[in-house]
Formats: sequence, structure tokens, C-alpha cells
Amino acid sequence: MSLGERRELVRRLVGARGLVPSRETIERVRKWRLAVLVVCVVTLIPWTVYLAITLPGHYVARNWVATWVGFDILLITMLTVTAIAGWRRRQLVFPTAFASGVLLICDAWFDVMTSQPGADLIQALVSALVLEIPLGIGFIAGPLRVMRVIATRHGLVEPGTRMWSVPIPMPELWPDRPGTRD
Repeated sequence: MSLGERRELVRRLVGARGLVPSRETIERVRKWRLAVLVVCVVTLIPWTVYLAITLPGHYVARNWVATWVGFDILLITMLTVTAIAGWRRRQLVFPTAFASGVLLICDAWFDVMTSQPGADLIQALVSALVLEIPLGIGFIAGPLRVMRVIATRHGLVEPGTRMWSVPIPMPELWPDRPGTRD
């Protein structure tokens, strides 16, 4: 099948199920989400500068054990869900693997930044460089590669397209329906 034929087949299958919301709905939700993201970024910049200026260099934290144990429970949960989704070949593996990768990199960062100089810091650095960061990168990159392969196999992008260049394909696959405009 050519790329155009595969697109037409996907368009028919998606339209046959009636699972696709209107273009207006998708665009409205997209614009609101983008607006919220921009507000978050704009708000976090001065907040981060404020924290950098005002936070003490040393701080004794409450709930230190609960914080770390809770974080590790979250990490274990995400890794478990990722393993189950991957074993069962479910698309849930994409967001859970990505989130697991981010959590592993965060864990490495906080382990290194909060460790005491000496053996504690060396152990944190070795763990970060040998385990957590490489695994985190793998958990982030893996789903991106698989998504690109799926998009290529379904004729949504040309082979060799970089993941960062893969558009969300839905707009060109939406069937024309009453009440929608291009």
C-alpha cells in the first residue's frame, strides 16, 4: 500500500468508529492547554529566581523519610505499570515509560544534590551515571522510537522521519463531518 492508500484506510477506519471529536473541539482544547502551559512557564521563571535568591543553603526537612519512600513507591509503581503494559503490548507503555524515565532522572538529581561529600556523594554519582540516567534516557527514548515506527508503519510519516518532526497526525485523518470546517 502506498502512503496515500494507508492514510485513506486509516481515515475510513477512524471515521467508521465515530471516535474522533470535531476539529473545533480539538482546537479549543489544544489552545487552552497551550495557554495553561505558557502561563506555567511565565510564572515559574520569576518563582525560580526568587527561590534561588531566598532559599537557605542548608535546611533540615520534615518528613524526609516519607518523602523519599513515597518517591520510591511512585517510581516502583510507574516501573511496574510500564512492565505490565510492555509485556501486554498496550499503548499505555508510552506515557508510563516516559514518566518512569523522568522519575529516574529526577531521582538521580536529588540523590546527587542531597548527598553528603565523601562516600555518600560517590555512591550517588556512580548510581546516577551507571544506572539511573542511562535507564531514564532509555525509558524516554524507547517509546519515542516505537511511536515513530508505528507512525511510519501506518503510513502517517515517511520512513526516517525524526521523532521531533513527527506531527500529530489526526487533523489530516479526520473525516469531513457536518458542522466541521477545514
